[in-house]
Amino acid sequence: MKVLVVNAGSSSLKYQLFNTETNNVDAKGICERIGIDGRIEHSTSLMEEKIKCDMPMPNHSVATRIVVEFLTDPEVGCITDMSEIEAVGHRIVHGGDYFSESCLVDDSVIAKLELCVDIAPLHTSPHLMGIRGCMEVMPGIPQVVVFDTAFHQTMPSKAYFYPIPYTLYEKYKIRRYGFHGTSHRYVSHIMCDILGRVENTKIVTCHIGNGSSISAVKDGKVIDTSMGFTPLDGVEMGTRCGSIDPSIVTFIMKHENIDPDDMNDFMNKQCGFLGVSGKYADSRDIEKAILEGDKKSLLAANILAYQIQKYIGSYAAAMNGLDAVVFTAGMGENNPELRTRVCTNMEYFGIELDAEINEAAHHQSNIVKLSTDASRVGVYLIPTNEELVIASETQKIVSGIK
Repeated sequence: MKVLVVNAGSSSLKYQLFNTETNNVDAKGICERIGIDGRIEHSTSLMEEKIKCDMPMPNHSVATRIVVEFLTDPEVGCITDMSEIEAVGHRIVHGGDYFSESCLVDDSVIAKLELCVDIAPLHTSPHLMGIRGCMEVMPGIPQVVVFDTAFHQTMPSKAYFYPIPYTLYEKYKIRRYGFHGTSHRYVSHIMCDILGRVENTKIVTCHIGNGSSISAVKDGKVIDTSMGFTPLDGVEMGTRCGSIDPSIVTFIMKHENIDPDDMNDFMNKQCGFLGVSGKYADSRDIEKAILEGDKKSLLAANILAYQIQKYIGSYAAAMNGLDAVVFTAGMGENNPELRTRVCTNMEYFGIELDAEINEAAHHQSNIVKLSTDASRVGVYLIPTNEELVIASETQKIVSGIK
C-alpha cells in the first residue's frame, strides 16, 4: 500500500510517501512558508539532489495540491496519478482525553480534535488545516490520524493525575498525556526485539532533541513519561524550560508584568538551552561553545544530562529494575557527549558505556549497542522512525475497512 504520511505545522507541511510492502520511502519533502509566500523541497528515492522551488501557497489545501503535483510529475515524481495514494496518515501531537488509539477521520473525529485546540493550539490547529487540505485535494482517499499521546494511554492513574482538585480534571481534562509517543513506541518495540521478549522488560527510552521526553516502558507498555499536560513539561529542551517550580511562573509574571500568553511564550521559546547559555538553542552550537570554554553552555548541557539521569533513576525505581536505556532522536542519536554525561556515575545501576563505540556513533541509520559486555544494563542507540509507525498504523486501519 502507498501511504502519504503528513505532518502539518502552522506554516509548513512535511510529507513522505511510503510503500508499506517494502517500508521504503519513495518520496519526501516539505512545504514551508505556507500563507506567506511558499517554498517546497522535494526528492524521490531515485533523485540525487533535492528540488527546491518557490511558489505561492496561500493555504494548506494549495500546499497539498502542489505536493500531489510533484508526486505525479513525469520527471520528478514517483507515481503516475493520485489514485496510487491509497491512504493518508496524519501525525497528531495531542489527542486529549478523547483518543487512545489511531482512527479513521470522520466528522466526529474532527469535532473532537477541535476540542483539543485549547490544550495544544500551536499543534492542533495546523493539524486540522492539514487534514482539511488533504480531504479537499484527495476526496475519497481514507485519512487516518495517529496520535503522539496514544502510546502513553497505558499509564496508571497514579502517574497521570496531578494533585489538583478532581473537579478541574473533570472540567478541563487536566492530566499527564505525554508526547513523542510514536517514537517511544517504535524504539521500545525494537528494544524488546533485541531483548527477545516483551514480558518482564524494563526499558527507559530517551527521545532527546530540540524537544525531549523520557518514558518508562514496562512489558512493552508506558507506565510513566516526562512530558505532561503539554510538551512543556519534563527536561530542559532547546528553548523550553521543562519542569520548574510553579511559583516561578507567577513570580516572573508579577515582577516582569507578563500576561499568561506572553508567559507561555516565554517558557516555550526563551528558556532551555537558549535561556541558560544566553546564545544557543541548538546542541551542536552548545557543544562547540563548550570546546571554546563557554561556561554557560557547559551549564546548560550539564543540566540536561543531570535531569535525564534523575529520570532514569526514578523510572528504574518505578519499574523495580532496569534492562535497557535507549537513546533516540536528534541529540540522542547524534550527540556522543550528551550520552557520556548521562551515563557517567551510573555504575550503581549497572550502566557501563563503551567510550570508543559511543564516540563513533552518530549520523548513522543502524542500531548501535553503546554499553560494554560487562554492563548489567544495556545502553543502545536506536534511530527513531515515527513516519514508519504512522504509515503502518494507517495501513492497518485502512486495510480493515476494505
